[in-house]
Amino acid sequence: MSLIVTIYVPSGIVMASDSRQTVSLQRQDMPNSTPIPIVSSDYVYKTFLLPKHNVGISTFGETFLGGIPMDFYIQRFEEEVLQPQDRVPEIATKLLNFFKASFANADTSFHIAGYVKEGKSSVPYVYHINIKRNEYVRLNYNSELKKTIHGASWGGEADVLSEILNPVFVKDTTGKFVELPKSPVLWDAMPLQDAIDFAVYAIQTTIDTMRFQARPKTVGGPIDVLLITVDGAKFIRRKEIK
Repeated sequence: MSLIVTIYVPSGIVMASDSRQTVSLQRQDMPNSTPIPIVSSDYVYKTFLLPKHNVGISTFGETFLGGIPMDFYIQRFEEEVLQPQDRVPEIATKLLNFFKASFANADTSFHIAGYVKEGKSSVPYVYHINIKRNEYVRLNYNSELKKTIHGASWGGEADVLSEILNPVFVKDTTGKFVELPKSPVLWDAMPLQDAIDFAVYAIQTTIDTMRFQARPKTVGGPIDVLLITVDGAKFIRRKEIK
């Protein structure tokens, strides 16, 4: 599994991911036993930059498709499918169709993010797509209010992060569920540096928490961080091949 985090604040978009790849192996001498999850690598890329489009892509779920790492497919997609004029909505649609053509039943999800010039303004677009469920959703737009919103989305092994950010309810003496007070995160007021720090915090906290829990350690390795603004896109943190 994986953990990816995408944060969209007024000044830009931050995309981050861990680097761990786990596979489930079946013992040959015990064919009816439960598959054992093992760490096969701590050097897998899950966040990618399309430099000609200044668009970021992060992936989680089933990412070892056909026994080949995801970076191979993203490179093919960029070279064989994309056109110079493609914008974020078109890229998200083409990415979904690209994977459905070969892996229609793969439970693989992506975040796709970047800016689109609309008139004189550069508007942020953040999408979630899922191959198996044929999902195509814009995450940073409120259709009822008809406006762009700020916040964070995540995918993969997100239970630790969800416990930190999402509301918590407990039963009172009457058996009724009551929400516990929780201080909000002010996404609308968050500067870029804080967004970067939060993305790293979210993944590192998950790694550190899993260390002490009796569970498979499915999130780990270096943390990659991509920053996208109206001026362009660049990696703030990126593991290098040495």
